[in-house]
Amino acid sequence: MDWAQTLAVILDSTIRLSVPLLCAALAGLWSERSGVVDIGLEGKMLMAAFASAVIAHQSGSAWTGLGAGILAAVALSLVHGFAAITWRGNQIVSGVAINMLAAGLTIILGNAWFGQGGRTPSLEGEARFADLALPFAAWARETVPVLGPLYAEMVSGHAAPVYLAFAAVPATALVLRHTRFGLRLRAVGENPAAVDTAGVSVAGLRYGAVIICGVLCGLGGSYLAVSQSAGFLPHMTAGKGFIALAAVIFANWRPVPVLLACLLFGLLDAVAIRLQGVSLPGIGLVPVQAIQALPYLMTVILLAGFIGRATPPRASGLPYVKER
Repeated sequence: MDWAQTLAVILDSTIRLSVPLLCAALAGLWSERSGVVDIGLEGKMLMAAFASAVIAHQSGSAWTGLGAGILAAVALSLVHGFAAITWRGNQIVSGVAINMLAAGLTIILGNAWFGQGGRTPSLEGEARFADLALPFAAWARETVPVLGPLYAEMVSGHAAPVYLAFAAVPATALVLRHTRFGLRLRAVGENPAAVDTAGVSVAGLRYGAVIICGVLCGLGGSYLAVSQSAGFLPHMTAGKGFIALAAVIFANWRPVPVLLACLLFGLLDAVAIRLQGVSLPGIGLVPVQAIQALPYLMTVILLAGFIGRATPPRASGLPYVKER
């Protein structure tokens, strides 16, 4: 069935395009649940993409590149944590500084090291993550109508970071809701004074959250450069960190709704790619720029419609000062 195959291809693109958003949104959720606002998700993903592409090119290993990307993002997370938690600085200013630092530093280093205008050399072979074929995918595509192509395209045939990103959703929900660390982390985001009174380190919990935030941003940024693309391009995150923040607000800081919001944005991206160059009945050929603006337009609509209804953690963005 042609329509089933087309649907499978669109859903496959939706999954692939939603992974960076999902990683960044989960990262923002962890950070903001602890009371630390982080608008530097974009910069962390960009730095992770650059570091992973450079190390993967040098080592010839995609996994080594992923590790380097995670370390780079965690390093920026610690910088943000030092400014926001230890020195109680303005968290918005710190996040903006990280975004500006990553945007400029990646281009300068990329041009200095490779002389390609900020780009890294193309990654080939083991330097990129290969798609993994799940059991019975080929058989299901040929023999099972509708569900077979969906399984083969949508579930099977993705790189390892895709499965890691989606596994992070139930892991986040489980840890935040059913573990001592998660319950304390949520309490820090709501009432840090009560947590401090109980003898638990507020700064330690918040640093733990920003480190997890860095790991997830590293996963998303590395996926962009070492899996979805074949190397690093300047500004390749293209606002995904900010869209992820919108997804967190739309989902009211809950993991499963965050997943659904990111899939929605991924679907819009997939449809936008599919519609490029297509002439619509009664409209004609739609400009490419109008199609590409769909995800960003949806971001504005969602923020305008839901930002007043969302309830952030009460201590979000507020530095904690220990009472003497």
